[in-house]
Amino acid sequence: MGKLVRDKIPEIIRAAGRTPKTAVLDAVAYEQALHDKLLEEAAELHAAADRDSRMEEAADVLEVLIAMGELYGFTLDDVQRAAEDKAVARGRFDNRLWLE
Repeated sequence: MGKLVRDKIPEIIRAAGRTPKTAVLDAVAYEQALHDKLLEEAAELHAAADRDSRMEEAADVLEVLIAMGELYGFTLDDVQRAAEDKAVARGRFDNRLWLE
């Protein structure tokens, strides 16, 4: 079973003396792979135990979100504007509220 990887991973594998087997996904498979990758990276962020690991995993989540934006036709700036609009209308998470 495979997974979506960053573009330079096959090059890194070859540099280590191994031979990667890769395929290019069609649009439908790529969209599904991005959603799977987002869940994978979010789980890794959740499991990260220290600041450096959390930063690295958060960067991975962000990279997947950027790729999803490109697929869906919006930019990170578009997402940030939408998040700000939502924050104005509904608030942020600053107060750590838990609804019972």
